[in-house]
Amino acid sequence: MIEVKKLCGGYGGVRVLRGVSLTLEDGQLTAIIGPNGCGKSTLLRLCCGQLSPQRGEVWADGRPLGGLTRKETAQSISLLPQSRAVPDITAGALALHGRFPWLGYPRVCRAEDRAAAEQAMRRVGIWEKRGSLLARLSGGERQKAYLAMLLAQDTQNVLLDEPTVYLDIAHQLELFALLKNLAREGKCVAAVEHDLGLALDNADRVILLGEGGVLFSGTPQELIDSGAIAHAFGVELTRGDGYRFSSC
Repeated sequence: MIEVKKLCGGYGGVRVLRGVSLTLEDGQLTAIIGPNGCGKSTLLRLCCGQLSPQRGEVWADGRPLGGLTRKETAQSISLLPQSRAVPDITAGALALHGRFPWLGYPRVCRAEDRAAAEQAMRRVGIWEKRGSLLARLSGGERQKAYLAMLLAQDTQNVLLDEPTVYLDIAHQLELFALLKNLAREGKCVAAVEHDLGLALDNADRVILLGEGGVLFSGTPQELIDSGAIAHAFGVELTRGDGYRFSSC
């Protein structure tokens, strides 16, 4: 579980989030949505210690993030960022990188680490590409390789920033099925998602950010009923066979 308490943060002295308080629960898939520039990615970076808060606190599993070492933080919280480098390594080697927080010095992978990486690769469907260089994989395959690294890290708290980027519709649904299964296993799973339909269809809970804070937090149906989507995005939502959005 991740608890955010009166959190303020941003970049270069610019405060993007102002006094945000929220909880990301164990056993739930939480979708984080909001207009461009509202602080969704900033929130994730603050929650995993990649960005220091200007004010407020983040707690992970009952411990203040500020009191944890980098290794302890990486053993508790994993993050799949939106933008990533493409190192000159294989998909299999990348998955093993997820085990680094659990290794001593020097970083020598044990049999259990290799088994965890293999299990993660098989779970996301990239095992057959384990010997392929990342640069030679398709965008979707590369995304799966990074997801395997995330799963191999085996943290209680799993954060993802727009994880459906580069994935076609079938693989987007496959990804959300995986995230829901992780939540059912008791993990705290939170994903920034720009596709409102995907977020509403798959999340247990939705957090809507805007105007420097939390505009709404609740179930997808509660969000639909609240009218907060029209306020935040300037669009009306109607639901039939699927979701339809139109200008207000």
